Amino acid sequence: MSDLPSHVRAVKDRHGKMRYRFRRKGWKSAYLPGVPGSAEMHRAYAEILEAGPQSEVSAAAIQAVTPRSIDDLIAKHRATMRWRKKGERTRYVEGRILERFANRLDPKGRRFGERPVVSVSVVWLENVFAGMHETPAAANVLRKVLKQVLDQAIRLEWRTDNPAKLTDSYAAGVGHHTWSDAEIDQYRSRHPLGTMARLAMELALNTAARLHSVTKIERDMIADGRITTAHAKDNNEASVTLLATTQAALDALPAAPIRFLITTVHGKPYTVDGFGNKMRQWCDEAGLPHCSTHGLRKACARRLAEHGATDAEGQAVTGHKKSETFAYYRAAANRTNLASAAMARLEPNVVQPSLSGNVQPEKAKQ
Repeated sequence: MSDLPSHVRAVKDRHGKMRYRFRRKGWKSAYLPGVPGSAEMHRAYAEILEAGPQSEVSAAAIQAVTPRSIDDLIAKHRATMRWRKKGERTRYVEGRILERFANRLDPKGRRFGERPVVSVSVVWLENVFAGMHETPAAANVLRKVLKQVLDQAIRLEWRTDNPAKLTDSYAAGVGHHTWSDAEIDQYRSRHPLGTMARLAMELALNTAARLHSVTKIERDMIADGRITTAHAKDNNEASVTLLATTQAALDALPAAPIRFLITTVHGKPYTVDGFGNKMRQWCDEAGLPHCSTHGLRKACARRLAEHGATDAEGQAVTGHKKSETFAYYRAAANRTNLASAAMARLEPNVVQPSLSGNVQPEKAKQ
């Protein structure tokens, strides 16, 4: 299942009940409670990550790779200069996608990674993507990554075509939910000033930073009423004004001689996965299970557009390289403003009650 955390697989027990098991070499195996996407499962998964491995994985424990298999191709792809030129965060994300793909099982219980590259067909890939219909965005990302990997097979002369390029992609969806102002207020009501949950939300909303970048915000990045962050993609920096709501959240937490602003209860910075799970917990506690950290990035873009920011101004905050991305939020904001202006034209004809109790249309203003 594409929405399961890394190293977690769905398995049926002897009673036919679907359970979710964490298995990773060197780590303690465990069954996770709840269902995929639930706060209960996220908390249990975060606890496993915080506990860490039981022992180091020895070289002998590493699984042997079958020559010219998908495992072999992925390893060779990750050794190329093309892979090394990718940003650190991109390599991490795509690496996890490929790892989950290789560890998936076919109906006969065989790992995808053991499959010979030459046997990968358009039909087989179409079936894989069809099984991800509930998460079309994830299917499209996997398709994009596999196209790059199978291009490497052509360069290695393992095959002459790229079947991933012949598959169909899903229509683009709306993606992560964009927080509304009411939802932001609801989160603030649940997590008051003085909590790490409140500071994390305010920093993410203020900077429009991605999850990876939010975890790396340091105290030294704030100076002269501005906060500077490096957006994860291409590491391009953005320096934005520190909002009063963010300053209040900073002032409410005691100053501490620690480098990072967002930390665990033990004063240590979060890992990306750990922070993602924590934000999931904080949103669930606020009654916002459909909201996410990335949705705050979109909310920042929305608010900028609604207040008249140009595409260039918005991109300077969000770090978007393509003007089309921010233009989407500007267009949405313009539609709202235009609709309000249009309805205002109907105001003279709004039905108003008369003193006698009969309803009469209001006379047009001269």
